[in-house]
Amino acid sequence: MLRSLDVAATGMQAQSTNVETISHNIANMTTTGYKRRRAEFQDLIYQDLRRVGTMSSDTGYRVPAGAQVGLGVRTAAIYRINEQGSLAQTGNALDLAVEGRGYFRILLPNGEYAYTRDGTFSLSQDGAIVTADGYPLTPNISIPNNAENITIDQTGQVQYTLSGQANSQVAGQIQLTTFQNENGLAAMGQNLFTETTSSGDPIIGNPETTGFGTIRQGFVEESAVNAVTEITDLITAQRAYEMNSKSITASDEMLQTLTNLR
Repeated sequence: MLRSLDVAATGMQAQSTNVETISHNIANMTTTGYKRRRAEFQDLIYQDLRRVGTMSSDTGYRVPAGAQVGLGVRTAAIYRINEQGSLAQTGNALDLAVEGRGYFRILLPNGEYAYTRDGTFSLSQDGAIVTADGYPLTPNISIPNNAENITIDQTGQVQYTLSGQANSQVAGQIQLTTFQNENGLAAMGQNLFTETTSSGDPIIGNPETTGFGTIRQGFVEESAVNAVTEITDLITAQRAYEMNSKSITASDEMLQTLTNLR
């Protein structure tokens, strides 16, 4: 019965992690480019009360099933579900959405690179395209102060016209980055991810080429969180937590019965 207390405790801890994951999803329902998370669980090791396949007699009969008692559950991983979020039109020339695979590559202050699906860009004081935190998009693209009518096509080519001129000029080419294992990216907050050994090396290419999505100017990718799904999962996790607590209560009552024996 002491074992049942420990088993139920692991169940409560697992469902607590589940609720935290769901709460994080709900909190980011309006976060640009957010991908919902899902907690995955694994059963713990088993103790053999009677090992399957052992001899049950001297005549050669074997135990067909045996008896194993599990020791509970643990959190195995928290996955990102990399579904395409809906595109919301903003009308801002520097709001960009990736439709399909790919991340924008961002240069951090420490000289390292980060990756994001959040395409809410602006211009810095030097005319560079930067994130909301001022981190520049790479490759670096600068727009002159007197530029008008900034256009970015589906292939990522950035063009602009100067005041009094009819012909467009090319400012640069936006590139996208993909990874062999997107779930291997490490989230660092600020809608940014960094590569790890699990993600694999970054694969860089132009939008609308093989393996890369397209750029949509004047749109942003909305959060991929479904409110109905999250509330349903939250109720399920809450009930599972309650049932594990009932197991602890039942085990405690059984122990109390034992202590009352004379």
